[in-house]
Amino acid sequence: MLEPSIDVLQEKIKSKYKLVILSAKRARQVSETKDLQVENPKSDKYVGMALEEVVAGKLYLEEGND
Repeated sequence: MLEPSIDVLQEKIKSKYKLVILSAKRARQVSETKDLQVENPKSDKYVGMALEEVVAGKLYLEEGND
């Protein structure tokens, strides 16, 4: 996966572990509901779509959980 880059993602969520858990849970939601927070995602895979939501600021952890 080339986009979004890990550097850009870690500007939003510092912990790689939390980033993986958050994006995996969101990917499952997207696969079940097809409800995306971003328009025209570059990725055709659900995890990629979830990571694009992180970069767009639509998917985040609450303050104190990062």
